[in-house]
Amino acid sequence: MSDFEYDLFVIGGGSGGVRAARLAAGLGKKVAIAEEYRFGGTCVIRGCVPKKLFVYASQYSEHFEDARGFGWTVGASSFDWPTLIANKDREIDRLEGLYRHGLENAGAEIIASRAELTGPHSVLIKSTGKTITAEHILIAVGGTPNPHASLPGHELCISSNEAFHLETLPEAIVIAGGGYIAVEFANIFHGMGVDTTLIYRGKEILSRFDQDMRRGLHAAMEEKGIRILCHEIFEKIERGADGRLLAHTSAGKTLVTDQVMLALGRDPNTDSLGLKAAGVETGQKGEIKVDEFSRTNVESIYAVGDVTDRVQLTPVAIHEAMCLIDTLYRDNPSSPDHDLIPTAVFSQPEIGTVGLSEEAAAKKYDELEIYRAEFRPMKATLSGRSEKTIMKMIVNAADRKVLGLHILGHEAGEMAQTLGIALKAGCTKDDFDRTMAVHPTASEELVTMYKPSYLVKAGERV
Repeated sequence: MSDFEYDLFVIGGGSGGVRAARLAAGLGKKVAIAEEYRFGGTCVIRGCVPKKLFVYASQYSEHFEDARGFGWTVGASSFDWPTLIANKDREIDRLEGLYRHGLENAGAEIIASRAELTGPHSVLIKSTGKTITAEHILIAVGGTPNPHASLPGHELCISSNEAFHLETLPEAIVIAGGGYIAVEFANIFHGMGVDTTLIYRGKEILSRFDQDMRRGLHAAMEEKGIRILCHEIFEKIERGADGRLLAHTSAGKTLVTDQVMLALGRDPNTDSLGLKAAGVETGQKGEIKVDEFSRTNVESIYAVGDVTDRVQLTPVAIHEAMCLIDTLYRDNPSSPDHDLIPTAVFSQPEIGTVGLSEEAAAKKYDELEIYRAEFRPMKATLSGRSEKTIMKMIVNAADRKVLGLHILGHEAGEMAQTLGIALKAGCTKDDFDRTMAVHPTASEELVTMYKPSYLVKAGERV
């Protein structure tokens, strides 16, 4: 008989924690999972899923305009924010129910409470004051928005969490940040008719993406009417006499707005988790340090997902959880593969990408072939929009292996998923050249770019 009450105790009911708990319970292990808020985590409750629903909602203003070019007469239209919020909430409730149902069907015990470590094998259930024991403990508590507490007036600002629950749609918003969340919400609010400004300390948005994608999206957003202020930061936020917010910037500007949103990154959600009591080591940002098998320095304690600050993406957390269960209970030690992860930015237009950017590849390889196409998508010819699609392929000249693929345009995220398979399989440019095009599609450009647009040698374009 085991000396512990549970084989596995999971702290955190997000995508990674739920997957690990469900799989372990399905294998006959005695499992409990504790969540203090709602099951589904950041992605389902206040992240990817509601954000994508908001993206869809924000696109209709352009869809109505585009319809005219295709012969449709669209009547008067209006947008109702409370209706969107109510429908979004109903869908999130449904999804959370599925998460709970999956855990229950697998036989996992659900504990609606905060849980904190008290030792290598023990956890305190805060709602009851009871301490339980487990052979293995998994920490999967995710991340939380950086509040930027050093900013005077930060308490007047919202994060992406609150953006999903605003009672009214603001007339104007200023968003600080240049990453996924900031860029996506700038497009969302603009599409819903909000006067939108994006402020970012760097010289270009989306710092880790390929330069052509960054510049192309920046230009497209400004053409739509989104103001982008680079090389600027907030110095102070205060409330004006009329109740609106005044955002003072480092360039001496005062931006008058209804909401200020801080999208300045997310921090591992490890405060008051009892890590010191259990002897678990953390890094500079509070992230839990783990080895290649997601094990902490304490043999019985593991961590997956955003709390480890490896790759902050939902599918990565799920993959890490599945590898952990293989390692612990299937006699198949598995290390998560963080190489060549496809990703998308659900901006408007979207960015889909997998592999190395031109800048990153130039630092690793002596000579590159760069294939680049920029064109007006077919839909824009009749709608009258001036938008452009950009596709870019990074190829190692020595062996013709495709190192990176980057797309700016409609459904770029969908294309990135399929292209991720090709790059994971090690496809070469010759493999792409041998593949027949699907016509007429935007993606056919990927297999019809026969001559390089330019070369990069020793880090320089030639």
